[in-house]
Amino acid sequence: MPDQQSREVEVVWNQCLDIIRESVSPQAYKTWFEPTRPLSLDDSTINIQVPNRFFYEWIDEKYYGVVRKTLMQVLGEEAKLVYHSLEEEMLETPETRSVRLPLPDNGRSGPIPSPRPAAGAMMMPIPSDYSGVELNPRFTFENFVMGECNQLAHAAAKAVADNPGRTRFNPMVIYGGTGLGKTHLAQAIGHEIIRRDRGERIIYTTSERFSLDFVDSIQNHKSNEFNNFYRSAAVLIVDDIQFFANKEATQDNFFHTFNALNQAGKQIILTSDVPPKQLQKVNERLISRFQWGLTTDLQPPDLETRIAILQKMSADEDYHLPSDVIEYIARNITRSVRELEGCLISLLAESSLRGIPLSIDLTRDVIGDIATVQEKSVTPEQIQTEVCELLEIPLSLLTGKSRKQEIVFARQIAMYMIRNLTSASLKSIGNFFGGRDHTTVMHSVNTIENLVKRDDDRVRRTLNTLYQSLGVGYRQ
Repeated sequence: MPDQQSREVEVVWNQCLDIIRESVSPQAYKTWFEPTRPLSLDDSTINIQVPNRFFYEWIDEKYYGVVRKTLMQVLGEEAKLVYHSLEEEMLETPETRSVRLPLPDNGRSGPIPSPRPAAGAMMMPIPSDYSGVELNPRFTFENFVMGECNQLAHAAAKAVADNPGRTRFNPMVIYGGTGLGKTHLAQAIGHEIIRRDRGERIIYTTSERFSLDFVDSIQNHKSNEFNNFYRSAAVLIVDDIQFFANKEATQDNFFHTFNALNQAGKQIILTSDVPPKQLQKVNERLISRFQWGLTTDLQPPDLETRIAILQKMSADEDYHLPSDVIEYIARNITRSVRELEGCLISLLAESSLRGIPLSIDLTRDVIGDIATVQEKSVTPEQIQTEVCELLEIPLSLLTGKSRKQEIVFARQIAMYMIRNLTSASLKSIGNFFGGRDHTTVMHSVNTIENLVKRDDDRVRRTLNTLYQSLGVGYRQ
């Protein structure tokens, strides 16, 4: 019988882990959920083992919503999860160490309430199954670290939060690579409007959720409810609009939703991984409307911003990171804020598991597995020199004001390579070329990117030769 019970709890917990794995990042899953072990299952209460109190507190604070929904899906509404620490026989009382399922309002048990709808979604009594997506409480302006890489986007977001629907930034499109803070900044606008208690309906959703809601409304004959819900927003925030691609019916509905809100003077905020004009398989009339307002980008954080972000993260978690540790992480993790956070989480977990203080040696051990691999470090000056030598152009012309076709081509190639091979911001790149504006740099980078996508033979041969001479792999 014990063996059968052991197998049963293992099967149940593995089912939970499979669902959790799909809901969190691979690094988060490996760090926080892989070390857990199922102990026993008593009706709807599952007991699991965690390495120490630090693990329990982190999971409960950061992933409570994910765990709650997972338990409810696998074990039903009465599900409870109780943590047991390897370091301690008990973590205070069963109540304080169990995931709050069901939520104990007054000591009575009852069904688990549905997740709280997107902030502001209940400000107007519209009977609907559509509730948007919950805003992340961490994604506020106070928690957003501003640097040269995001200064314009941050200023625009603050302006929109101050006067939603009453600025020229409507719609506001925030674009950039994965993990640079697009969702954070978009949700920060919603949080700020709610904080000021204007009584306005804020709906935050993703393009995927919007599409699923739309399909569901058709299948269940609730098109009017669906339209009334989304078009009742004073502020509509839609994340990852690139996933509207190929969904023609959804695009058509969103086109009409966009028009209804825009004509009513409501604020629309969109995020994307590329600027609107580069969206693939999205209707031209939608792309045209996305470009009506402000399009602003988020760039990878420079070194100073990465250091500030790490200092902010460690302060928020009440952990002191030595300055040499912070600088080591900042110099080796360069692509995104999300990578910085994943690295910090892994470092704190390793320190807790091994029971040793944070140090540069421990950091090297941890960072060695997840740091951004750079085949060879190159500088903007080296890239400029290589471009000038290959294309036989003096550096003074490359950085000067000449508009000759060959000079412009060389300048665009150099800007594109600096953007790809270094962490220099658009403004910094412009300074390397005689103080040019960041929009000029952006145009140059986009021009070369488009030529690469079109398989332009001259561009590919030029880039291949330059990458080889610099000793780095060809990066598209």
